Amino acid sequence: MTIRTRHGALAMAAALLGTIAVSACGGAAGPQAGPVSKGDIGQAGSSGAASQLKGFTLVASGDVLPHAVIIRQAQKDAGGHGYDFHKMLAGVKPVVGKADLAICHMETVYGGKQGPFTGYPTFKSPPQVAQALKDTGYDSCSTASNHTLDDGADGVQHTLDAMDAVGVRHAGSARTAAEAGKPALLKAGSATVAQLAYTYDTNGFPQPEGHPWAVNLIDPDRIIADARAARKAGADVVLVSLHWGTEWQDAPDEMQLTVAKQLTAARTGGRPDIDLILGTHAHIPQAYEKVNGTWVVYGMGDQVAGEMFNYDDQQDARGNMGSIARFTFAPPATAGQRWTVRKAEFIPQLMDLGAPYRVVTLNDALRQNPRRADYLKARDHIRTMVLSRGGAAAGLTMVP
Repeated sequence: MTIRTRHGALAMAAALLGTIAVSACGGAAGPQAGPVSKGDIGQAGSSGAASQLKGFTLVASGDVLPHAVIIRQAQKDAGGHGYDFHKMLAGVKPVVGKADLAICHMETVYGGKQGPFTGYPTFKSPPQVAQALKDTGYDSCSTASNHTLDDGADGVQHTLDAMDAVGVRHAGSARTAAEAGKPALLKAGSATVAQLAYTYDTNGFPQPEGHPWAVNLIDPDRIIADARAARKAGADVVLVSLHWGTEWQDAPDEMQLTVAKQLTAARTGGRPDIDLILGTHAHIPQAYEKVNGTWVVYGMGDQVAGEMFNYDDQQDARGNMGSIARFTFAPPATAGQRWTVRKAEFIPQLMDLGAPYRVVTLNDALRQNPRRADYLKARDHIRTMVLSRGGAAAGLTMVP
């Protein structure tokens, strides 16, 4: 958990609310080149008949936050030799692995291969997390969070090197100026998908000396400019991952609501610049809402975390609850127009703290254990929060 960030979040919100204005121009650097996890990058929507284009399903999930107890569990799962996170994530693999494109949020940075590895308050996670994410089915992860600078430039380097080594793309932090601000470009169906990522703060750690671009900070004008640059470079769908909000607050805060309205209102030639917003950081499940015709997930909650304690220093079960977002995108009727969300769904999940620590999808778990009161309570709370801002009326459904 990250208790000390609360005042930083409120200060950031006040600053944003005082200065936000819709950007009228682009100007960011072009997207990063390189291999993608599922297919090769191409000019997806701009060539060929629209009727020949293939849609895709996107899955996204919340914070991967390996506390010390999670690191110890991974060591046990590896038989005492190294660290193995595969068993911990096995419960979500059927959902993640079936998606055409799967996005995670890696909240912490990695240490070197030999460690040392640490949990709260300054995290350094085993780099073996990256292999488990890849094998679970994730294609790309957002890496911009309030913990991105916990180990300075070294932490960013270790994290992105480990992801590159296993073939997981990343957005939100950078090792070089050329890499900074450029999205991960991914192929899904016939679409080229760009992922951008930003955080509200870095727990007071400054950008490392000589690396003023190490992590992307939330600036609505810059985000819109980056989205427009990605679109000009060939992206058919632009995703924005945002590490934002107020921890332990069920409802999205004023900064989230204001930034969401501005980002979803931005348009070029009548077409929205951003097609989906995926939120993390609050550590609890928050609402999905359609804003200006674009889906916004305010907070997916935690996917991997140990025991979570709220601001009253009480263990809070909400900190181990989360949702997996699943959006099915359909190609446009005419090439070059907007790809639209044909189906919006969510899957309740829980980090089960029982021995051993495991992530479970709750409806599947309840089919096997229909009388588990803790599973029922978690599932019902997640559903209530996810649907709390009119998502059902806009077509959002829970996967049974």
